[in-house]
Amino acid sequence: MKSSFNDTFLRACRKEPTPYVPVWYMRQAGRYQPEYRKIREKYSFFEMNYIPEVCAEVTKLPVDQLGVDAAILFADIVTPLKPIGVDVEIRSGIGPVIDNPIRNTADVRRLGELDPVSDIPFITDAVKILANELRVPLIGFAGAPFTLASYMIEGGPSKNYYKTKAMMFTAPETWALLMEKLADMTITYLRAQIAAGAKAVQVFDSWVGAVSEADYREFIFPTMHRIFSSLKDTGVPLIYFGVGTGHLLRTFNELPVDVLGLDWRVTITQARTEYGVDKALQGNLEPALLLAPWETLEKKAKQVLDEGTEQPGYIFNLGHGIFPQCSVETMQKLTALVHSYSRKNGEMIV
Repeated sequence: MKSSFNDTFLRACRKEPTPYVPVWYMRQAGRYQPEYRKIREKYSFFEMNYIPEVCAEVTKLPVDQLGVDAAILFADIVTPLKPIGVDVEIRSGIGPVIDNPIRNTADVRRLGELDPVSDIPFITDAVKILANELRVPLIGFAGAPFTLASYMIEGGPSKNYYKTKAMMFTAPETWALLMEKLADMTITYLRAQIAAGAKAVQVFDSWVGAVSEADYREFIFPTMHRIFSSLKDTGVPLIYFGVGTGHLLRTFNELPVDVLGLDWRVTITQARTEYGVDKALQGNLEPALLLAPWETLEKKAKQVLDEGTEQPGYIFNLGHGIFPQCSVETMQKLTALVHSYSRKNGEMIV
């Protein structure tokens, strides 16, 4: 790494001393940015993915604009599904919509295997550009099998995941096969990003909070354990994040990951004391506070920072992603606050 490379985020992931708390934001490239909206006028979402130079430009934008300590690849969790035979598109105001949902074992067996060289060269090319140009770590990412399966089975976003859970409960062999195929795809996808230059990876399990701890342990945990175990030899920090997953934190803590991301429903202190999490932690400011008066936002952010820095291994983030109504100016002020408030008079955070 070049001497100008900022590795604060990576050190925090490994629970090493840092001069300040590193910060990045989920959805830090997005519609709240005028520059992003201008680019979006020219390209569809997937076109932005398919042109490596555009993907790299969008990924770098918040790093330069906000001063964050890590970049995250601009893509969608469904990006690798198209190459394996899933007819998916991103519809404005809805999200991923799939016209050939999974209904039975035959549907699962028809899914192909991901070949990074022929299927996603646009992703690996974007990562290579970013690895060469960024002076902060690039986070690669993928959607977790349960969350991807929920889209594939429901046909799109869902509020209750009845069809997804029905397959788990009534067709466990079909479910197991689907988990196996999606795990293979996820491992291949993340390893390709790491080989291209990603310095860490995050797996988003956005909707897994919909299942109980017992069902997670039976139907999902083995798949996630396999994914993270398979990536351990890469040496990059592994991050796992889900929404509404406080009841799953004890089980998450058993996974071979380096960092657990928290949403805003569970405090950092609760995660460490009540749920026994001993991993590095990432999070978890309530995103709605970004619309609050600055005095309120500042107070709450300092509370999160105070809790986070009570133990080694902490990265500031939101409890979910930045949303379109936020302002660039607020995100800039928040980033500066995290850095300045956590510097502790020049002492290393240990």
